[in-house]
Amino acid sequence: MEEIEGVLIDLDGTIWRGNELIPHANEAVAYLRSLGKRIVFVSNRGNWSRRMCHERLGRFGIAAGEEDIILSSTVTAQFLRKHYPLCQVWTLGDEGLREELQHHQVPLAPAPEDADFLIITLHETMTYRDLDLAFRAVHHGARIIATNIDKTFPSEHGNAIDVAGMVGAIEAAASRKVELVLGKPSCFMVETALRQLKVPPNRCLVIGDSVESDIRMGRMYGMKTALVLTGNTKRNELEAWREKERPDYVMDSIYDIVGLGKEIVQ
Repeated sequence: MEEIEGVLIDLDGTIWRGNELIPHANEAVAYLRSLGKRIVFVSNRGNWSRRMCHERLGRFGIAAGEEDIILSSTVTAQFLRKHYPLCQVWTLGDEGLREELQHHQVPLAPAPEDADFLIITLHETMTYRDLDLAFRAVHHGARIIATNIDKTFPSEHGNAIDVAGMVGAIEAAASRKVELVLGKPSCFMVETALRQLKVPPNRCLVIGDSVESDIRMGRMYGMKTALVLTGNTKRNELEAWREKERPDYVMDSIYDIVGLGKEIVQ
């Protein structure tokens, strides 16, 4: 821990499952802050805005500024604003994605036929009409961007279908493929987090529940990685992963970081 200055912490499966706080996760974050570590929360949640995420962290007793929350919706909005400032977008996702796009002044298309891009994210309230409107956007030429392509995310009821399910439906029906994925483990998420932390990658630790997104992201940038077993990944699955994708540390939950830190100090 003495070598670590910045910590990138996942949310779903690491801090909470659905509407339930993972036991003592708030205490683990407070402990890291007490050691003087800089913290950003890095999540593939593309159907939330930073405002929504900030409010949930607050309800769980975790202090964070909105600028310390890096969501795939945020990175998607920033990418479009920088590289396609005049584009119009249609969304397949919950209201949080549109809120984040509007916050970054990304124009929303008045009709799917007018869209330059279709942005796909998690849509927990999706109807057939939502899916059909997204199909119409692509059918009329919209290019497809996904906030992430995770297959599942951990809820209080177990693993739930994630963005890959929405992407699969559109790709199959429209015979078009996603052109760009902006969430973890992409460079867009990492570079946004590092700009906020102002810490070099080799002085950072990634804590998350997904080998495919969290651990892979950290390993590609030379960060230390810690996998928690409170979300997507179970201990008996680790042997299936290639050596270069395995985490540096495996913890039953993020709260184990408290015990680890105290052992090192002693």
